[in-house]
Amino acid sequence: MSDKAANPTSDTETALQQWLEVSRQLHMLRSGQIRDADFGALARTRQTLLGMLPSRYATVLSDLLDRLESSALFTEESCSFSRKDLLESLQMWLDKARQQLPA
Repeated sequence: MSDKAANPTSDTETALQQWLEVSRQLHMLRSGQIRDADFGALARTRQTLLGMLPSRYATVLSDLLDRLESSALFTEESCSFSRKDLLESLQMWLDKARQQLPA
């Protein structure tokens, strides 16, 4: 029997805690308290959260984080990277991910 099957409540609680942590870190990113790379590193390591979501969520998050980290190379908005749009997309990802998690 897998650990996931043995303790689903614990996985759910961990996933919810990780979701909340990523949400808080996004708020800190928006307010300039953390760097893009730090947010990306944290979000990429929330494996229990990603494991509780459909696989497409990991793909979308990875794409958004790649673009966010690449946008850090630019000092202003560019036609290729809009920081504001990326942050809004990350918030949308978080909102939709929360809807996928058990209550």
